Amino acid sequence: MSTALLDRPPEFHVSKWNSDFVGTLRLLRLYLRRDRVVLPLWVLLLSAPLATVYVGSVESVYPTHADRASLVASIMASPAQRALYGQIYNDTLGSVSLWKASMFHALIAVAVILTVIRHTRADEESGRAELIDSTAVGRYASLTAALLLCFGASMATGAIGAAGLLTTAVPASGSLAFGAALAGSGLVFTAVAAVAAQLSPSARVARGFAFAALGTAFTLRAIGDAGSGGLSWFSPLGWSLLVKPYAGDHWWVLTLHLATTAVLTATAYWLLAGRDVGAGLIAERAGPGSAGPALSNVFGLAWRLDRGALLVWTVGLALYGLLIGSVVHGIGDALGNSTAARDIVARMGGTGAMEEAFITVGFGMLGMIAAAFAISLTLRLHQDETALRGETVLAGAVSRTRWLASHLAIALGGSAAAILISGLAAGLAYGTAAGDVGGKLPGVLGTAAVQLPAVWLLAAVTIALFGIAPRFTPVAWGVLVGFVALYLLGSLAGSPQWLLNLEPFAHTPRVGSDFTAVPLLWLLGIDAVLITLGATAFRRRDLRC
Repeated sequence: MSTALLDRPPEFHVSKWNSDFVGTLRLLRLYLRRDRVVLPLWVLLLSAPLATVYVGSVESVYPTHADRASLVASIMASPAQRALYGQIYNDTLGSVSLWKASMFHALIAVAVILTVIRHTRADEESGRAELIDSTAVGRYASLTAALLLCFGASMATGAIGAAGLLTTAVPASGSLAFGAALAGSGLVFTAVAAVAAQLSPSARVARGFAFAALGTAFTLRAIGDAGSGGLSWFSPLGWSLLVKPYAGDHWWVLTLHLATTAVLTATAYWLLAGRDVGAGLIAERAGPGSAGPALSNVFGLAWRLDRGALLVWTVGLALYGLLIGSVVHGIGDALGNSTAARDIVARMGGTGAMEEAFITVGFGMLGMIAAAFAISLTLRLHQDETALRGETVLAGAVSRTRWLASHLAIALGGSAAAILISGLAAGLAYGTAAGDVGGKLPGVLGTAAVQLPAVWLLAAVTIALFGIAPRFTPVAWGVLVGFVALYLLGSLAGSPQWLLNLEPFAHTPRVGSDFTAVPLLWLLGIDAVLITLGATAFRRRDLRC
């Protein structure tokens, strides 16, 4: 009897290069699903307002060439305004309209940094990456998927923004140049975040490295634009402005974005190849053998964990306050007698003289930045619980209420200190410029202080979500984004007042108006209710693993 021989199927060899990227597209689909709400939101918020808000508002506020020329002269005479928003190169409608939109370059950097770190280092820290790597996924798949996600989102933001601008009266070439520069900012800081994700085993520290790079870039750009402009060439944010949309359209500057992105991306892959999953290139420093007296209670521990963030945020807000105080003197001359400008400022909450109204609007924006600070500190509870660090703390003689109260106290007290220091800096700068420190400082400091109940409301929302629906605690960021959109875009777009009143900063008392404490008491009452609900629910629910 003969035996049938079966042909062996041909062997399929996968090169090491290809195997390292296996599963990239599947992970990209997973990341798109995880970010199906947040990603489209920040793409639209950083692109749609360019045409619908900025160009339209400038057309109504400064309708004539003479009006815009007067504004440009005032801006170029103010180093503080140039430091905050950059230089303005001519008085065309396009240049004037998108001058303040220069902040979008920093905002898209923030968005991509958070997204890249979330899908790389944060997944490693939580153990999710190890679970994914146990399947048929290549070593570089996760990083590649995160890069593709943010590269694509950055280019989509620039493309949508440019498409919107093409529907307005500004030149097409400048619109395309602005969109390309905006995308370029996103590309560079996507690569920056990818490198930062390889440096530390902690997502929190990795975000710190990336934001330190962003802060350095902003500082170099600000100093450069306030002076001769030389330092701006050392900053990716400076390159985006040096493209000069509507003022020559220097397309060749975009090669700096592309080259830097390529170098940093290659560096990220090289660093990834030299480390283990979950490890960082910079090893964590070993702590002392025994804890000091300050760490003998949960409040001391919370202070120790958050003091670095407190210092950085406080310094940043103080510098912002200093800029507000430096810019505000003479703002009435910059805006002239434009009724439309005064109407827009009034809709954003500013009343009384133009300088006082500008302070009110400026500190409303600062309050929202401080609210982001308060949310980030309060989210420490959620992060520690999911990483099982909270379980370790609660295993000792520590009640859930005390543990929650320790982090909440740091969030409320830290945001209060940062805002008051910022108000002090703004008041001193404004008073010095006006030659009346004693007369200007109290009003500015008061304007800063009345933002606190609205700031604390965001921390209270975070606590309520943490206690009642811990899985949705990060939704607090979405609440803040909604309030920011209402505050910045609602008034410029002509939204009805009832809609603007939905955000808490619309209810803070104004400089130059009759002070009333009733709105503040209402906000404080809502804060107390939300915190109580969150704390009560946290005491009664199970810890999440």
